[in-house]
Amino acid sequence: MFKIQYTTDDDFTGRSRRPAGRTDDIIPIVRDVLTAVRDGGDKAVRELTLKFDKSCPDNLLTTQEELEAAAKEVPDDLKKAIDIARQNIEKFHRSQLPSEIHKVQTSEGITCWQKAVAIEKIGIYIPGGTAPLFSTVLMLAIPAKIAGCKEIVLCSPPRSGGSINPVVLYCAKILGINKVFKIGGSQAIAAMAYGTESVPKVSKIFGPGNKFVTVAKQLVNSSETAIDMPAGPSELAVIADQNTNPVYAAADLLSQCEHGTDSQVGLFVTTNDKADEIIAEAERQLALLPRRDIAAQSFQNSFAVITGNTDQAVRLSNLWAPEHLIISTDDCDTLAEKVVNAGSVFIGKYACESAGDYASGTNHTLPTNGAANAYSGLNMDSFMKKITFQTITETGIRTIGPAIETMAAAEQLDAHKNAVTVRLQR
Repeated sequence: MFKIQYTTDDDFTGRSRRPAGRTDDIIPIVRDVLTAVRDGGDKAVRELTLKFDKSCPDNLLTTQEELEAAAKEVPDDLKKAIDIARQNIEKFHRSQLPSEIHKVQTSEGITCWQKAVAIEKIGIYIPGGTAPLFSTVLMLAIPAKIAGCKEIVLCSPPRSGGSINPVVLYCAKILGINKVFKIGGSQAIAAMAYGTESVPKVSKIFGPGNKFVTVAKQLVNSSETAIDMPAGPSELAVIADQNTNPVYAAADLLSQCEHGTDSQVGLFVTTNDKADEIIAEAERQLALLPRRDIAAQSFQNSFAVITGNTDQAVRLSNLWAPEHLIISTDDCDTLAEKVVNAGSVFIGKYACESAGDYASGTNHTLPTNGAANAYSGLNMDSFMKKITFQTITETGIRTIGPAIETMAAAEQLDAHKNAVTVRLQR
């Protein structure tokens, strides 16, 4: 981790750039995969699965027997932990549902309103890799079920034996997801975007993944299918002052570093001495981590900026717009009110980011790479669309008709004007 003595915003922005890798070299590869699956269906999916995952399951669709068998492999203590997380995630997301429809009379005889409707068919991608993210099944499927999505398609890479991680399957089973496919990578995104003989075509795709999955989502989003949000490597910021517990802060920083070598963390700290204390503690903890080789590379690309005061720290954090933000200062509640750019905020010394990743109830699918400037984290709105309705009576069209005619004429759209005129004449 390198230190930055804050001088100007431009200097901070230049020195804290995210270590995002270029994707120019993989775009042609992903395009070829998308084309192959679109044109070749299941046959292409099988060939690509064998090529990239070194495994080609006899049946792409996980059977009910496989789901039942997987549940028996999951330890009871993990099942209990998953149940706690499930209840909290459901409670938090159910609270986001619109309580009632508000009808507004904009003029005499004109009533307008909006209605939230679930997206009927969605796809969720669950990475397999070095750390199968079974928790993401909960984060995506629970709000989808609450929203009322009629069809949920889940894709996850097969292991060497041809099966999906049993905990991923267990989470799918308890949430009632029956369409679970043993497909990973960009071919999974293609299968859900275009549909194959086995995999239903969906309207929106959710879930994290490696750079191939990310590029595939971006490409299908440009022409075929909606996606949840721009995604990138995981990241976290910690705001610390002279009383911040260095053990807690160091552990929080490393919790994100272990995601991948391209992850990045930022420490916004009021004094140089506290920065040195937290960095030294992080290096001590780093040596004990099983994934230290991954975390060490990420930590090396991360930064600590000495801000002088906490107001400056939160201002620079807003400039960086982190995916996760932990505020571990004496004035944490006051600072939290000043946050305008962050995916998810954790307030106080006991609020570790891991809680949001698993069981506090909030969603861990969040905007990265500075996208928190404009994007929200996953919520109930992500699984719904809002349709507007209006009723217009004879009085209503007489009230606003002349204004419509005038505006349509000014835009030289005579057919628009005429749609009103024929009504007013009658």
